[in-house]
Amino acid sequence: MRGVYTALVTPMQKDGSLDLDAYKTILKQQLAAKVDGVVVCGTTGESPTLDEDEKKQLIQTALDELRGSKVKVIAGTGSNDTADSVSFSKWASSKGVDGVLVVTPYYNKPSQAGLEKHFLAVADAISCDLILYNVPGRTGVSIAPETVLRLVEHKRITTLKEATGNIPVTSDILEKLHRNQKSIDVLSGDDLTFLPLLSAGAVGVISVVTNAIPKWFVEMYQAVEANDLKRATLLHRQFYSFCRDIFVESNPVPIKKAMEWMGVCGPTVRAPLAPMTAASEKILKETMVQCGLLKGGK
Repeated sequence: MRGVYTALVTPMQKDGSLDLDAYKTILKQQLAAKVDGVVVCGTTGESPTLDEDEKKQLIQTALDELRGSKVKVIAGTGSNDTADSVSFSKWASSKGVDGVLVVTPYYNKPSQAGLEKHFLAVADAISCDLILYNVPGRTGVSIAPETVLRLVEHKRITTLKEATGNIPVTSDILEKLHRNQKSIDVLSGDDLTFLPLLSAGAVGVISVVTNAIPKWFVEMYQAVEANDLKRATLLHRQFYSFCRDIFVESNPVPIKKAMEWMGVCGPTVRAPLAPMTAASEKILKETMVQCGLLKGGK
């Protein structure tokens, strides 16, 4: 999988229930911006606090709203329970998603052998692509390059979302794959390293900030594809501070606040997440004004 993918937020009413009208608006905005795909029910979508019926409703709504378009729908189906991950991934695959995003099991901290068995169990159960999701900062465990080398032998395992934020780690994976005449599509899972990772051999991004600024990341990616490094660098510089400060607190709290200010959806998050502090709001708002995303004083 290549290009710009948005890890969608899950809009919520003030009482914490799903706001499907706002959700459909976001999907339409992503379609208009010509992103390559959307990820539903990922961490940015607050998947740990969504029940199974809500997840299925969000995935089905995305499939319905984007049917007939070129925008791919990726379902976040991974958990720290292999049986549950297999079951939910199998359901999503049967509904027609283009891929499933499967995170390394969190808290359990399995060995590399355990990781390999986990991913292969899911891959064997589906008929769509599987995206490996490596985010050790959240899960406490990382996929070793040697494990990636073995996993790419499976025809369903086509893509790696690399969210370490560490360019040498990604370069090491890509170098080992090349040396062993193997390949996998690597997507940046960290907005700050999107452009640098493209230069290292990544082929796209699964992004948080594209909930708010999808067209700018699409333009950056297209500039790189056209070998217009000057334009890509200018866009990187213009929105670098926004990419940085959108993580001033735990994701997706700041991106939801930014989207409220931009008139897209409300800022409600589910516990244990909490609303942004006044100090963090000040930092984010000032940055958005500087980047031209908000008018001063708004």
